[in-house]
Amino acid sequence: MSLARQNHDLSTFPTALKGRRILLCVESFGPINGVSRTNLNLVNHLRSQGALVAVVAPDNHTKVNTFQAIDNIDSSSLRSQEVRLTGYPVPFNPELSIVYPVRLLKLYERTFGAPPDLIYLGSPASLGFQLLLQLRQQPDEAQVPVICNFQTDLAGYCEILFPRPLGAVASWTFSKVQGYLFQHPSVKTLFYPSTFVRRYLEGAAGVQSGKLEVLRRGVNTEGFNPSKRSEALRKAWAPGGEVILFTCARLAGEKGFGFLADAAIELDKRGLDFKLVVVGGNRNAVVEQEVKDYFQPLIKKNKVIFTGFKVGEELMEAYASADIFLHCSVTETFGLVVLEAMASGVPVVARDEGGPSDIIEHGTTGYLVPPADLAGFVEKVLRLSTDGNLLGRFSQAARDHACEATWEKINNKVAWRMADAIVARERELTGCRRAAADTMKAAAPPLYLWLLMSTALRRLVVASVVDVKLVWGLLVILGFWAGVSVYLAFIKVAHFVKDRAPGVYSTVKSVLRR
Repeated sequence: MSLARQNHDLSTFPTALKGRRILLCVESFGPINGVSRTNLNLVNHLRSQGALVAVVAPDNHTKVNTFQAIDNIDSSSLRSQEVRLTGYPVPFNPELSIVYPVRLLKLYERTFGAPPDLIYLGSPASLGFQLLLQLRQQPDEAQVPVICNFQTDLAGYCEILFPRPLGAVASWTFSKVQGYLFQHPSVKTLFYPSTFVRRYLEGAAGVQSGKLEVLRRGVNTEGFNPSKRSEALRKAWAPGGEVILFTCARLAGEKGFGFLADAAIELDKRGLDFKLVVVGGNRNAVVEQEVKDYFQPLIKKNKVIFTGFKVGEELMEAYASADIFLHCSVTETFGLVVLEAMASGVPVVARDEGGPSDIIEHGTTGYLVPPADLAGFVEKVLRLSTDGNLLGRFSQAARDHACEATWEKINNKVAWRMADAIVARERELTGCRRAAADTMKAAAPPLYLWLLMSTALRRLVVASVVDVKLVWGLLVILGFWAGVSVYLAFIKVAHFVKDRAPGVYSTVKSVLRR
């Protein structure tokens, strides 16, 4: 049953959440991407306000320090503030992993030593699916309330990354798995970032509307700020005073780099004097090179700059030193990079699909173009590039709009939903205990209960039933995981073949596309 929506003062943190144990399970954590930065931001906010948060996340397979403990948290209250799980790195995005099978009760033991007051799942996928499936097998009295934040369009990624017709099958499978898990009563609230995602959750996944609640993203407007603009960096990028077009994303096919390359090549043909700066990379060298290959005609002309990964001050300076941000992905559930660009005073031209459609005010802070309209995209970039007054107005409007999105209010909204879910669950359990006691008083117990009067025997029977359910759930998880692993192994072999025998790879790829 979904929670009744209550109006809270989002400028304040709920006192009912202080001292509560939150098990926060996410698919990525740390300065890896927009989703993982959002997760890290939430954890730091909850802990700074007195909530006890234990984080469970896959190993990110990098040497980046992803976690800093909050000084005022008593570490003795947690067995482990951060638990990293092993898994199989995704070939086209090694920062992410498919987590090996893990038991929910073991996570309880490794973090708080007992079930938490609430479980928060950020972008549930390989880890979140496992935990939700196991929660379904628990008896009612052991159900821990769950709040999910839907941040990654896995079904949309499948259609792009998997060859046809496997992509459509994988997308359909993901939507049905997500619907099956999210519809369970243990899931009290499912946050979504945009209208595009809500339509998917209600339609393809069939999630109850009463569970859905919009949750925008915030941005650090002090860090991402026009004041970070560097004339020295602009001179290094565009020594001839060229217009600086900018994008920031992981170098992967699903991020729309094919469209971006086509747009940039057309802009070059139309005579625009520009430099395209691409911030981001991919720890899979083959995938990264595939993306760079799209831009070969422009690379030969020295019109494209690939900077690699940037974080912190370097990233903020890069944003602020650009003129126009180009966003070409159509799989973003929100698009934090768009908000970061606007906070930096950089207007955005984006394809009108997914989260950016809800962020950009068309004709005020940037332009939205139909996803397949390459000519329209090019025309909007040309308009901003050649009209300094228009670019200045858009830049100021973008900054003003971004300053309305504060992380404090957004994180407090999550905190209030957590507090509401915990209080509602405690009331529900109290009511169930009273009802059960009244029933026992009013009627003699059935004959079979007399056989279970022994406490030890009763616990043995209950434990056996739960274990049977968990074994069945684990088999389902293993089957799903095995299917995905076979495909990932295929991708890895394909990358190996491409690296060692590019001619064979090209032939096979052309056959698969027919």
